[in-house]
Amino acid sequence: MATAQIKPFTPATSAELAELAPRNVAVQLDNVLKRFGDSTALHKVSLKIMEGEFVTLLGPSGCGKTTLLNLMAGFAEADNGEIFIDGQLVTETPPYQREIGIVFQNYALFPHMSVAKNVGYGLRMRRVPKAEIAERVEQALALVKLQGYGERKPSELSGGQQQRVALARALVIRPKVLLLDEPFSALDKNLRLSMQLELKDIQRKLGVTTVFVTHDQGEALSMSDRVVVMSAGHVRQIGSPDDIYRRPEDPFVASFVGDVNVLPGRYVSRDEMATVELGNSPLRLPAERVHAAVGARLDVYVRPENIRLGALGPNSLLSATVTAHVFQGDHVDIHLDVPALGQTRLFVRQSGLDALTRWPVGAAAGLTFDDEGVCAFALEPQTP
Repeated sequence: MATAQIKPFTPATSAELAELAPRNVAVQLDNVLKRFGDSTALHKVSLKIMEGEFVTLLGPSGCGKTTLLNLMAGFAEADNGEIFIDGQLVTETPPYQREIGIVFQNYALFPHMSVAKNVGYGLRMRRVPKAEIAERVEQALALVKLQGYGERKPSELSGGQQQRVALARALVIRPKVLLLDEPFSALDKNLRLSMQLELKDIQRKLGVTTVFVTHDQGEALSMSDRVVVMSAGHVRQIGSPDDIYRRPEDPFVASFVGDVNVLPGRYVSRDEMATVELGNSPLRLPAERVHAAVGARLDVYVRPENIRLGALGPNSLLSATVTAHVFQGDHVDIHLDVPALGQTRLFVRQSGLDALTRWPVGAAAGLTFDDEGVCAFALEPQTP
């Protein structure tokens, strides 16, 4: 009998991946509903993820993002709706038949097995020939920069190295989809940033469709092709990191993703632009950024980096007094009292230590806004 030909691992180049466009749908969810008892964890969620895409499910604890990942993996069963992977209906297909790789938050390595045996576990379960297992394990360990670590036990590795082993184990089976459930949450900040860069680099080389779960906004914005923002079992917005940050579609997204000031205002008029009143001052905005009817009271969302401090003058939108500084290393957050906005205070983000001396506590300042960092939403009705 002829020996099976071992297919060598060859990462795809960026040019080769570009040639795949238009891409096929790798994962599709249609009106997926999931309940736990009387509680609805997911409310008819629909989502399409394209081949080779890096998509992040972002939201606070309890929003349904891990439940959604578990449904894709087959670890949970939907109460309604359909799930497709690579065009195949898998709603009732067990996990081991879905051709997915998964990395858990706690790594889930077998402590009694060597690194090499951990990485090769999925291949052994698939009855891959021993020679091929050895070669693919070696390739996977090289991919995650763990050459020569195959005989060690997980207890002999650092947290970051254990995470690499878990990633190698997920990738060695050549999955159609890679699922990652908050894989870096146990790592310290510097190691976390390093692993983010490594994961994104590996994902680009392989071109593997990746679904990543996190509650960390910075992680989602820096790594993703698209971000799915979730809250209370609902998808609130799907878009590129830039769209999510600069063009939020509802108040939750505007307040959850990144730092923001929320200021009281009123929608005064609309022509080619929208006029919003802050205090007694008119602010002109692109009309599509104001999600309300003319005359409505508003919450106006302004990113701290999109507020400009200057001397009080006729071009100032608002007058303010500096009340505090918060030094953050690469920038300073300057907190301000704005009498025209009542009890509302805001903060401005400035780079450079000279901001501390240019704007000491007690200094008066004039404020102007870059409209790129401003959007507004009608106040939600108060519950009686």
